[in-house]
Amino acid sequence: MSRTETELVTTAGSGRARRGAAFGRSGNDTAQGRVKNRLTNRWATLAALLIAVFWTVPTLGLFISSIRPAADITRSGWWTWFANPAVTLDNYRDVLAAGNSQLTMADSFLNSIAITIPATLIPLCIATLAAYAFAWIDFKGRNALFIGVFALQIVPIQMALVPLLSLFSRGIKIGNVELFGNLDAGVGYTQVWIAHSIFALPLAIYLLYNFITEIPGEVIEAARVDGAGHGQIFFRIVLPLTMPAIASFAIFQFLWVWNDLLVALVFADGKVAPITKLLAEISGSRGQDWNLLTAGAFVAIIVPLIVFFALQRYFVRGLLAGSTKG
Repeated sequence: MSRTETELVTTAGSGRARRGAAFGRSGNDTAQGRVKNRLTNRWATLAALLIAVFWTVPTLGLFISSIRPAADITRSGWWTWFANPAVTLDNYRDVLAAGNSQLTMADSFLNSIAITIPATLIPLCIATLAAYAFAWIDFKGRNALFIGVFALQIVPIQMALVPLLSLFSRGIKIGNVELFGNLDAGVGYTQVWIAHSIFALPLAIYLLYNFITEIPGEVIEAARVDGAGHGQIFFRIVLPLTMPAIASFAIFQFLWVWNDLLVALVFADGKVAPITKLLAEISGSRGQDWNLLTAGAFVAIIVPLIVFFALQRYFVRGLLAGSTKG
C-alpha cells in the first residue's frame, strides 16, 4: 500500500472514530436532556410547589398554635392568629417543666439523645463490616447467610418484642461481665440500644451491601496486588467511598429511633424514657392538654433538623448513588 493510500485509510478511520464519539456524546446528552426536561418542566415545578405548600401549611399551623395562649387555642383556629397576633412562650415553658414523678420533658430530651446516638452508630458499624464481608470476602455459606439476613427484613417488630423482653428480664452475662441485669432491678439504656440495633441491622446490611458491590473490582484487586489486607482495603478504600450511603442511612436510622414510641414503651421506662413517651403522657388521657403537644413537637424536632441539614450533602449523594452509570 502506498503512502497516499495509507494516509487515506488513517484519515477515514479517524473520521469514523470522531463521528462515533460524537454520536455517543450526542445520544448520551439527548437521554440526559430528556430526563432533565421531564424533571424541570413547568408542570413538575408546579406539582413540587403544591406538595411543598400542602406539607408546610400544617407545620405552620402547629408552630402558630405553639406560641398562642392556651385560652386562644381552645377558642379559635390557628388561622385567626393573623387577625390578633398574640405571642407567648408559656407553652414551651410549661412543656419543658412537664413530666411525671421521675423526670421532666427536659430530662427526657437528654434521654432521647443518649438513646439515639448509640442506637445509630452501633448498627452502622456492624452493618458496614458485615456488608463488606458479604461483598468481598469469599467464605462458606455466604449466600445462604445473606439470604437469611435479607429475609429478616420481613419479620414484624412486634414478633420480637416479647422474646427480647423475656431475654432482657433474665439478664445476660459474658464471663464475669454483666451486659445488663434484671429489668425488675432497674432499666438502663443498654436494652434500648440492643433492640434498636437488632431491628436496624437487616436493612442496613442490605443497603450498604448494594452500595459496596458497586465499587469496581479492579480497585479491590489492585489493592490486593499491592499487599493490602482486608483491614486496609476496608478502612482506606471501601469506607471513604461508602460514606454517602452510610450518612444516608444514619439520617434515616436517627429519625426512626428519635421518633420511636413502640420500643420506648416496652424497654425504656422510668428515668430513661425518651421524649416521645413523655409527649404521649403529658397530652392527658383524653387529649385535653393538646396545647402542650404543639410546643413539645417543636422541641422534639430541633435535633433531627440539625442532623438532617448537617448531613444533607451526603444524604443527597447517597440517594443518587447508583442511579446513573458512567
